[in-house]
Amino acid sequence: MTTLIPQPQQPTYGSFNTEIRLKDILKTIPKECFQRDRLQAWSQVFINIFMVVVGYVGLAIAPWYLLPFVWIFTGTALTGFFVIAHDCGHRSFAKRRWVNDLVGHTLLLPLIYPFHSWRILHNHHHLHTNKIGEDNAWQPFQPEFYASLGSLGQWGYRLMRGEFWWMASTLHWGALHFNWTRFEGKQREQVRFSAMLVIVFAAIAFPLLFATTGFWGVIKFWFIPWLVYHFWMSTFTLVHHTAVDIPFYHPHEWNAARSQLSGTIHCNYPQWVEFLCHDISVHIPHHISTAIPSYKLWQAYRSLQQNWGAYLHPESNFSWSLMQEITSQCHIYDPDNCYQSCQEFRLGNRK
Repeated sequence: MTTLIPQPQQPTYGSFNTEIRLKDILKTIPKECFQRDRLQAWSQVFINIFMVVVGYVGLAIAPWYLLPFVWIFTGTALTGFFVIAHDCGHRSFAKRRWVNDLVGHTLLLPLIYPFHSWRILHNHHHLHTNKIGEDNAWQPFQPEFYASLGSLGQWGYRLMRGEFWWMASTLHWGALHFNWTRFEGKQREQVRFSAMLVIVFAAIAFPLLFATTGFWGVIKFWFIPWLVYHFWMSTFTLVHHTAVDIPFYHPHEWNAARSQLSGTIHCNYPQWVEFLCHDISVHIPHHISTAIPSYKLWQAYRSLQQNWGAYLHPESNFSWSLMQEITSQCHIYDPDNCYQSCQEFRLGNRK
């Protein structure tokens, strides 16, 4: 049964009762939302494998003028592989850790993504969502740091926060996930294993693909679907936590309940994207608790709407205008207005 937490005043978005704790919010979510369902979990795996196979068959037989549509479908279906591995990384796919690790590693192999390094870094994001200096997912640069960059560094940052946002995930992937020396103790060995596994896989898979399909085959069957996958990775992560009115906080003012509940956005995508990507866009309950499997996110979200709706950021709809708004304005940290654009920063420095 859903438990309502008494609230002392009628809240509005932007205000937050800092006495509310994450455990208060968790108590209002039905217990069945946290229960793993083996049939649902493995059904997702087999349906996703089928969709990816359909995509690759389509790439093999489609005429050239249909290839862009099949690339988008295949890359989006591969993103579904990531979402299931995402559950594995949070241990919400299966009860046994080795099953989570096995499925997670297997599904991330075609994406050349080391499972353990992603799992560890992503869990750090959950612990420090929207915290300046700690969050590793789309944290805006502070003005002083941006100003200290050379012209080349500022140009690169403007591209990744602007019209080339969809490439940012590839930089995150390459820069952070293969360097096991950044980790300590047991985590270092886990990351080394995951990184070496995908390196060995790539060393076998790419020569075979090249030998059987040629250079164009590598581009057609792997590289372009991989870019589509990174488009969704970049887009989902950016939209989940970025809006002109969502602040980042310094550690001394950061509040876990506020950042997870009010600093995370529910964005509606086309139904075919939601299906292939297992409702990863229903992201607010996932930030309240990573123990909620992806197939229970909608149920948990409806509970949050019922009990905490006034604290939730207004829903958005995925569109070109939404991405233009984010990528044209949400660049540099501003303590008063959440963000300022790079252009506003330059104009301010000239005054």
